[in-house]
Amino acid sequence: MLLIVGFDGATWDLINPWIDRGWLPNLQRLRERSISGPLTSTVPPVTLPSWTTFMTGVNPGKHGIFDFTRRDLGTYNVRFVNSTFRKVPTIWQRLSDAGKRVCVLGLPGTYPPEPLNGCMVCGFDTPVTLRADDRFVWPPELAALVREQGGFPFADFQEFRVDGDWYATARDRLLRGIDIKTGLALRLLAREEWDAFLIMFGESDTAAHHFWRFSDQASPRFDAVGAESYGDVLPSVYRALDAALGRLRDAVPEAEVLVVSDHGFGGAGLKVVHLNQWLTGLGLQTRRVSRGAGLAGRLKTAALRRVPAPWQAPLFRLGGGAVAGRLESRSRFAQIEWSKTRVFSEELGYFPSAWINLRGREPQGIVDVADYERVRDDICAAAATLTDGESGRSVIRRAWRREELYQGDWVKYAPDVIFEMALDDGYSYACLPTGAATNPMHRLDPQLCRGGKLAGMDGTHRTDGIYLLETAVSVPASGRRAAIADMAATILSCCDLDVPHEFDGRTVLTGISADVVVADNATPIPWQETQYTSAEEREIADRLASMGYLQ
Repeated sequence: MLLIVGFDGATWDLINPWIDRGWLPNLQRLRERSISGPLTSTVPPVTLPSWTTFMTGVNPGKHGIFDFTRRDLGTYNVRFVNSTFRKVPTIWQRLSDAGKRVCVLGLPGTYPPEPLNGCMVCGFDTPVTLRADDRFVWPPELAALVREQGGFPFADFQEFRVDGDWYATARDRLLRGIDIKTGLALRLLAREEWDAFLIMFGESDTAAHHFWRFSDQASPRFDAVGAESYGDVLPSVYRALDAALGRLRDAVPEAEVLVVSDHGFGGAGLKVVHLNQWLTGLGLQTRRVSRGAGLAGRLKTAALRRVPAPWQAPLFRLGGGAVAGRLESRSRFAQIEWSKTRVFSEELGYFPSAWINLRGREPQGIVDVADYERVRDDICAAAATLTDGESGRSVIRRAWRREELYQGDWVKYAPDVIFEMALDDGYSYACLPTGAATNPMHRLDPQLCRGGKLAGMDGTHRTDGIYLLETAVSVPASGRRAAIADMAATILSCCDLDVPHEFDGRTVLTGISADVVVADNATPIPWQETQYTSAEEREIADRLASMGYLQ
């Protein structure tokens, strides 16, 4: 049996020093016995494409998932994606097809659940608010056990109105969530023998987003007063996850073990970048005053900051139809004067990028196809000139043309240029929507750091995650770098299956040839994208907005 434990956003930058302090004994023992090292995420290191690459073995250009939303080409609208938008089989399906028993708990990018030879509980991008029902589990009757255990909590507290007792409540909810999920996993482990069993904990990601500034004294956002009450929260969450790992290992002592994260983490600085304002200054975009953008922005802000959490979902449900996607599209783009814009950004803080307003692809495109590459060259060249006025250093580490990062039939859904942001003395810049900003960069008021995700989060994603693999054939070795696509090949190898030649990743197992590949014999996917219903779209929009993935 292979036991796979996911710690979303876990980083060696926290784990190694806390192991040295004796706080994480189970991870320490595993590190001593395993192949381990940094795990390179996707670029950018975004949750949904990263976990999808993890469970497919291919890059986003092949599996088709780049973000929680996807632009509808030919329009300026965005659509919320789900597992039916994924274009290749998962390893869970491959294992099931081979007769293996599989259990997958809490992995993003799995809703709606696929019928498996085993069971599945979908992740936080599931359009189910705070309850467990048969929409997000396989088989449907598993919902009763999930409810009996206390549900499978994710996003069960809002993350914008961060004041008063919010931090204490968040701490309690995070620790409670780890305990509930561990309890469900232990019950399922006791029911039968599994070939592959995965549980993903998102609490390490949420805690790092909100509690980093209380634990990191070097952070520009460090809050010495708050640290007296909350400086122990981030290490407490990691210690609870370490204890959960110990309980799971004790339940199946003969199992091989893989611990993995989809990306790493680090601290955020106080400097803000507005990409659309920067593009405007370059003469590549023209902006306008839009009552529509103001209304959309005010509606979202009201829902996320002022309205009590139980009322947020009904507010997003106003109107009917695909209101959530339209509201998100309007919020992102309504201030752009398309007839005078050559380049625009969605201004997603976790996915800084730019699109060419291309004639024939966009409904009001003005850039000729013949000029496409020249305009992209201009953007990439200009990216090197965006400098921090205080330090004089570049703000953008590198501008990537999309085909430099992704290969496959679905690269067309990626932005034309992806920006890899530099760090400012080790801390990230906050990429936030332009709104009424008149400068491409400014310094954030430290008081706004207490405002939750609308002000940029105190901890942000980094490229390097973690992996630790202990098997009967592996020789312990630390510091061996792997890519997140390698994990799918590694899992198949641990379960005695060969690696399909379509995979971008290869196994990290010592003694197993990286060249063992076979034809792809997995059950074909019907390629039928199932759109969310209006009710589901409104629920997932509310969920992702409350977690800060929509701005």
